[in-house]
Amino acid sequence: MIICKSAIELEKMRRAGVVVWEVLQELKAMVKPGLATLELEKVAAQRIAERGARAAFKGLYNYPCVLCTSINDEIVHGIPSAARKVREGDLLKIDVGAEVEGYYGDSAITVPVGEVSPALQQLVRVTEESLYAAIDRVRLGSRVGDVSSAVEQYVTRFGYSVVRDFVGHGIGSRLHEDPKVPNYGTPGVGPKLKEGMVLAIEPMVNTGKSGSRVLRDQWTAVTEDGGYSAHFEHTVVVTGNGPWILTRP
Repeated sequence: MIICKSAIELEKMRRAGVVVWEVLQELKAMVKPGLATLELEKVAAQRIAERGARAAFKGLYNYPCVLCTSINDEIVHGIPSAARKVREGDLLKIDVGAEVEGYYGDSAITVPVGEVSPALQQLVRVTEESLYAAIDRVRLGSRVGDVSSAVEQYVTRFGYSVVRDFVGHGIGSRLHEDPKVPNYGTPGVGPKLKEGMVLAIEPMVNTGKSGSRVLRDQWTAVTEDGGYSAHFEHTVVVTGNGPWILTRP
């Protein structure tokens, strides 16, 4: 069931979204060669608590951490570790969620570590642009398929593929709600967008094929062919005035 949110509920989600954005900006500024992903985890846990919020991921489906930190061919759900340090030229994906008074915000970014190759710079740029292409379709009367198809239509122009095993989602008083929001689809298909619907839109884009597999830790999803992957995400509300992004100022 898709739940449309009231103004009061959206204000709580907005507060959660701002927490997420502020934390991501601080973490992004920390990223440099030699940094252990566990250091990002420690800072995120502290900053979320300082803002009177609760970390959304830790304990959800028994996930062990506040953040997901995924490197290079890791698509999503990488587990922070003291042993895992980023290197010059890596792509680091940071995904974080927060809950304020029972309502959630969720966002992700891809951060180049030091100097990265022009090819990877393009992957990051195109993935982020595909997110905004999808957000631009978040309008009253559109359908989920309009949003979903926008990502695939954009990235395939550059020879990339979208991950099909993991998708975006509705969000509200639970982190994962209906509807599912794939990064592929057919325009004009799927649930109609109504005022107060909130979507977590999150393109996951690969340089190679779309396939993925999960590692032995039972969390970290990697590209099946070893290609690089990028990931961006925003929490977005359907309004009469167009899309309202909750996870940025």
